[in-house]
Amino acid sequence: MACKKQGVPFQGTSEQEAALRQSIAELKDMQGALMPILQKAQEIYGYLPIEVQTLISDETGIPLEKIYGVTTFYSQFALQPKGRYQISVCLGTACYVKGSGDIFKKLEDLLGITNGQCTSDGKFSLDSCRCVGACGLAPVMMINDEVYGRLTPDDIPSILAKYK
Repeated sequence: MACKKQGVPFQGTSEQEAALRQSIAELKDMQGALMPILQKAQEIYGYLPIEVQTLISDETGIPLEKIYGVTTFYSQFALQPKGRYQISVCLGTACYVKGSGDIFKKLEDLLGITNGQCTSDGKFSLDSCRCVGACGLAPVMMINDEVYGRLTPDDIPSILAKYK
């Protein structure tokens, strides 16, 4: 799935919708069903656009406002599509004082996107986070599950080149 900077048109398939409707039917009558339904929906679509949230609301009777509140409260849920390579830059205290803000700015400049966005080719998405648990390597960023530490802005172009 290709994603753009913002305002990505929803392009769900009938197969995805059928899978979601089946999951909702299986889960909707259990106590606390919303979280597992949202998790399954994100597994199916990769993110939770308003169209998916509306379908969940229609099928479960849960008000859309409540669903939106849950999806925006929990960081595990994404409202925008993610890139094939998900970049996360730690902006926690240890990383920030060692220059992670400059790392983030360099990524914004090179990729042409900002926090929570995805490149138009669907290759990269960029997010900030508060801590990855690698303070001794500050400043730190992750690309998918690979950790890069002790970074300077000059390191970023060669790191991105590995993924292009």
